[in-house]
Amino acid sequence: MKANEKEFEQIVATYKRTIYTVCYMFSKNEDEVNDLFQDTLVNLWKGMEAFKEQSKLDTWIYRVALNTCISQERKKKRKSARVPMEMDISLYQDNDADTLQVQMLHKRIGRLGMVDRAIVLLWLEDLSYEEIGQIVGISATHVGVKLYRIKELLKRN
Repeated sequence: MKANEKEFEQIVATYKRTIYTVCYMFSKNEDEVNDLFQDTLVNLWKGMEAFKEQSKLDTWIYRVALNTCISQERKKKRKSARVPMEMDISLYQDNDADTLQVQMLHKRIGRLGMVDRAIVLLWLEDLSYEEIGQIVGISATHVGVKLYRIKELLKRN
């Protein structure tokens, strides 16, 4: 196995939950989430050599995952046949109170625009305004303003 394949396996093992969470925020369908997850992995693989470490690895991974999901949302093209991957997490099958609350939050956030969803996701992942700004491509101050507006909108809905 090549060194970059081992590095990629390590990245996937470390960040699969993060990638899955991003994908989950952009779909209401488990199969679609898994497709987005696979597309993100393909894009990460393709971009590994181009990653110049000008940003932190997790920032780059968030950016690739978000860009993949946003691009797929914009295209809404026909899905090609994919080989299913085994996931050891699923927010679709649990029925406990915490999962139901997460599903309700997911539904409300799903009504937001793509960029606003991305900002909320990153904020929920406990990233700083500076990190969110780097990933989304806006200033930290603008992140704060957008989060305030998003929270107000979610309170009303």
